[in-house]
Amino acid sequence: MTFAAVTSIPKGHIRLGIDEYMELPNDGKRYQIIDGVLDVTPAPNTKHQGASKKLEWSLITALEKTGLGYVFDAPIDVVLDPHNIVQPDLIFVRKERADIITVANIQGAPDLVIEILSPSTRRTDVLIKSELYARFGVPLYWIVDPDLERIETYRLVDKAYEQMQVATAPSILEPVGFPGLQIDLREIFSVPQRG
Repeated sequence: MTFAAVTSIPKGHIRLGIDEYMELPNDGKRYQIIDGVLDVTPAPNTKHQGASKKLEWSLITALEKTGLGYVFDAPIDVVLDPHNIVQPDLIFVRKERADIITVANIQGAPDLVIEILSPSTRRTDVLIKSELYARFGVPLYWIVDPDLERIETYRLVDKAYEQMQVATAPSILEPVGFPGLQIDLREIFSVPQRG
């Protein structure tokens, strides 16, 4: 599976950048600038946040605590260039590339970006941001779908993402490129909720 570019600046609009981004309010919404265009989404739901928290714990345990690198969760700014500032749900930066981690944000492409789908972000995460991450050289991209209880893993091949694995609860995912990491999807997606 490959992804095509779908972003463009609407006619008559100013291309936004890091200066405008720094002026945005801290009001609980997620603000991103993708190819100079402002993208705003509401705060994620409990299903999304539950999966994010449990997946982050799995990554911290297997990757950060073993000294392989650093795991961050949203909200964290990833500055790909002055007109592309995103807030992935989870990221991983290998220890060898820790120089892209600054006090304020991540400066450049992380080694792994994980987006957890919500009804309000599905199109952006699957189409727009995947193309963006490929363009800026993010080697590994995962899409987590709490509604389908599924994780899809992709790797960058010739400037496009190629699907490597698809796992659905209740299986165990052993992601390619991370020896020793085992993700129990039944545990990741077990969040008590009503209605």
